[in-house]
Amino acid sequence: MTKTTHPRRTSPQRMIALIGALDTKGAEYGFVKQCIEARGHKTLLIDVGVLDAPAVKPDVTREEVAKAGGSDLSALVAKRDRGAAVAAMSRGAAALLPQLFAQKKFDGVIALGGTGGASVACSAMRALPLGVPKVMVSTVAGSDVSGYVGVKDIVMIPSIVDVSGINRISREVFARAAGAICGMVETPVCRRTSRQISPGQDKPMVAASMFGNTTPCVERAKAILEQAGYEVLVFHATGAGGKTMESLVEAGLIAGVLDITTTEWADELVGGVLSAGPTRLDAAAQHGVPAIVTPGCLDMVNFWAPPTVPEKFKGRKFYPHNPNVTLMRTTPDECRRLGEILAEKLNRSAGPVTVLIPLKGVSMIAAPGGPFHWPEADAALFNALKKNLRPDIPVIEMDCNINDPPFAQRCADELLGQIKKNEKNT
Repeated sequence: MTKTTHPRRTSPQRMIALIGALDTKGAEYGFVKQCIEARGHKTLLIDVGVLDAPAVKPDVTREEVAKAGGSDLSALVAKRDRGAAVAAMSRGAAALLPQLFAQKKFDGVIALGGTGGASVACSAMRALPLGVPKVMVSTVAGSDVSGYVGVKDIVMIPSIVDVSGINRISREVFARAAGAICGMVETPVCRRTSRQISPGQDKPMVAASMFGNTTPCVERAKAILEQAGYEVLVFHATGAGGKTMESLVEAGLIAGVLDITTTEWADELVGGVLSAGPTRLDAAAQHGVPAIVTPGCLDMVNFWAPPTVPEKFKGRKFYPHNPNVTLMRTTPDECRRLGEILAEKLNRSAGPVTVLIPLKGVSMIAAPGGPFHWPEADAALFNALKKNLRPDIPVIEMDCNINDPPFAQRCADELLGQIKKNEKNT
């Protein structure tokens, strides 16, 4: 019987950048380099070490990295301050890697390290565009890595043991990580389920913010926008979602913003667990991206299970969204301040922006008869927003709840009109 063999699938040769301290982690990077090259790809070694001489020869020297960040390597070496060195090399790597990628010097990047190595490498990875393959093998990967990843698509792989030599554990982890980055750079992006199409055929993108309590509104508006030829990216307004949406708008990838759910500002103001930070609502305003903004879910502040709610909020109005999420109703005073904040943010808009106000509730549970229905708080929010808003920014008040179909229709129609008008003026 003749044995049938199947030829191995071949992929175009790619260049993979390896960024790390080649003095203290030289053996580890040498091993990963061999694994990648065994797969038929090339490597670009970028040295960010500052202590001893590199154990393997780099393609991009530490002097080049330091200079890209405005630092002098000899001064860093003489100072022998690890914290200052990590900060300097982080700046340099974050400045240099995007330049190298723009010059088509690499197709993906991988790094190994502990807290310091991850700090330097991830700062560089965060500076790269979304979609560029990024793998970080680190001792911190099993913990909260939000400070390292930010809102970028960095794959974190736990190193299991410290990144200190090649042993029977680290060999397995490093080899699989090398395989992961190789697979990522080899994999073409399928932009449709059934077939591939060229990037030029992609639809323009709209970003939308959504919460469970605004889902009907966003889903209906999304369908209208998709019917009009747009691809709608929906972001869950949980802090990370708002930050990610802002980053995509800032990167120039978004044609319009359907900001139905601005609730993250309630958490930022009052002290909830789902804040997106003080820059929420800045990107569209600063970059002139057409935007529809509503005070969606500003009636609520988010906490985890009931025992996690701070004692200072005892006696407030609460609603159990689920066993792990507790919602707290915002007061008239808090709503008044939220209206002022939204107006302050939107007044900086360089492009078209329209505010839509649902007079019968800014969330599903704030509708008449709902547990968060509080007309005085809503009035404080709406009046402060209108009073402080720039006179030329349109305000549309509708006698319905935010989830009523006419409100969703109007939001979508207004955004479509803004985008078309913006296209004519550019």
